[in-house]
Amino acid sequence: MPNIKLMESALPVAPLKIAALESCIDMGKKINNYIVNFRQETLRESLDSPLFSTYQSDNYLIDCKCPRFGTGEAKGMLNTSIRGKDLFVMVDVCNYSLTYTVNGYVNHMSPDDHYQDLKRIISAANGKAHRLNVIMPFLYESRQHKRTKRESLDCAFALQELVDMGVSNIITFDAHDPRVQNAIPLHGFDNFNPPYQFMKALLRAEPDLMVDKEHLMVISPDEGAMHRAVYFSNVLGVDMGMFYKRRDYSTIVNGKNPIVAHEFLGTDLKGKSVIIIDDMISSGESMLDVAKQMKDRGAVRVFVCTTFGLFTDGFGKFDEYYEKGYIDRVITTNLTYLPPAAYKKPYFVVADMSKFIALIIDAFNHDITMGNVMSPTDKLHKLLEKHRSKFV
Repeated sequence: MPNIKLMESALPVAPLKIAALESCIDMGKKINNYIVNFRQETLRESLDSPLFSTYQSDNYLIDCKCPRFGTGEAKGMLNTSIRGKDLFVMVDVCNYSLTYTVNGYVNHMSPDDHYQDLKRIISAANGKAHRLNVIMPFLYESRQHKRTKRESLDCAFALQELVDMGVSNIITFDAHDPRVQNAIPLHGFDNFNPPYQFMKALLRAEPDLMVDKEHLMVISPDEGAMHRAVYFSNVLGVDMGMFYKRRDYSTIVNGKNPIVAHEFLGTDLKGKSVIIIDDMISSGESMLDVAKQMKDRGAVRVFVCTTFGLFTDGFGKFDEYYEKGYIDRVITTNLTYLPPAAYKKPYFVVADMSKFIALIIDAFNHDITMGNVMSPTDKLHKLLEKHRSKFV
């Protein structure tokens, strides 16, 4: 556990409480169990002090709900006292599995619905909690982060709205463009990345993978994912390649310019395994096209690593490409909702992020440095050293 000595010598900001909305209640339970274990194993000598009267607990989750009226309107309710607490509110805006009724019709919850529920819980807690923190793994409206025409700036507006409601810290993962934090320059905005969890899951699924320049290469599927691929390739000590998308800017399909072709820039791939890394799989078409081109260029194995597996068009295309041998593994985190069918796929690997989030919450609650948590370079080097020792 990183920073354990700092935690044992630091006072918590306030008693910890976690409000996991229905959209991420399962993740909230996992996180709660980790924090309970962390604090039961603590070596503090001063746990008898009144300052630590609520430090060790069997449960840090609070009972919160957003019931709806027949019209579809809702309200936020807290059934647990949060006065004076350091409250972390968790929401998964991409959980489309939840439904509610509007005049007898069933509606699936959209990101807008989840965001409104988040605001309702914040509104119910405001003026009572000592500090408000929001954990939003998939940043709401993060794909609408910049203005190119006469259009809305939804992500920046949402961030400003949250801090205006009293939120002190916003915690997210692999933001589409982390520069959106410039909308709230005087408030806390932390963007974490899961490369360590990716590599840990990949090596567990592929124990025979050789991680060196002769056998592995990291690929960026577009120019937007370059910074992820550059970091990953440097830490792994392997070469990097990239694709750039040629788009038809004269037309718009489903809100975006269609891709005409993917052009590759990089060295020879023959005989190598490749890791394609990106922030999300939406429909997956561009990622699968890149994977097919990798195999056509001589790649032995293709591993797709993505933080958010949204799979908006289902798994049909992925099943087809797996059967044809174009993809070998699809590794994604459990930061957003994954349908039960995903776990049954032979190519599907989940990188569990619950322990990582528990470490983040615990560090925030103690107000200690997040440097070791935000930069997993040392942990990656240790993981690779342990893996490579098997081949010596």
